[in-house]
Amino acid sequence: MDRPGGHRNAGRDAAQVRRLARRLGYALVWPPEITLVPLVDQVRGADVDAVIMPSPLHMDALMLHAVMCVADVETVAPRMSFARWTAFSSGRQG
Repeated sequence: MDRPGGHRNAGRDAAQVRRLARRLGYALVWPPEITLVPLVDQVRGADVDAVIMPSPLHMDALMLHAVMCVADVETVAPRMSFARWTAFSSGRQG
């Protein structure tokens, strides 16, 4: 759901995100250009399976954690996948 914008590589970033989404079998949903709604709330509201972004630099560690509570996160460069946190325990104790 990350829309590259506001920098000189926005067009290239968007093309790379589109290619990765197509390769992974995702349909893209772009968020509004300007919004006051936090990213994690946009992801939850859109009910998406994954957030694809050009690089890990587009999200800080706290936002990554929050988004991973509701969706997978994929990055183009470097190519990385972060699986959403599971709400279920493994059943193993101590």
